[in-house]
Amino acid sequence: QVQLVESGGGLVQAGGSLRLSCVASGNILSINAMGWYRQAAGKQRELVAAIRTGNTNYADSVKGRFTISRDNAKNTVYLQMNSLKPEDTAVYYCHADLTIYYGKGDYWGQGTQVTVSS
Repeated sequence: QVQLVESGGGLVQAGGSLRLSCVASGNILSINAMGWYRQAAGKQRELVAAIRTGNTNYADSVKGRFTISRDNAKNTVYLQMNSLKPEDTAVYYCHADLTIYYGKGDYWGQGTQVTVSS
């Protein structure tokens, strides 16, 4: 059974920083990509940032403020969020494209709330 467990969300004032972490565990043969999505109230889930070997990509709205990184030895992905804005308020979900014994698949964490006050 594969699990993605997020941590690091919370309440922060505008201009502040938070660091999200997501650990993947289970019978994982390889991690092809990991990333972060977010869903604000009343809106669709959107990609925030993703990382695969040698490549990262970001939503335009977070470029220059957020940084995604990965620790392969720990099966962990991080999202450093700086200069946070009220519009960054959302539930943030970790995503992983994994290869397990039975094949490839997409996996999601349970989500962590990020609230930025003005």
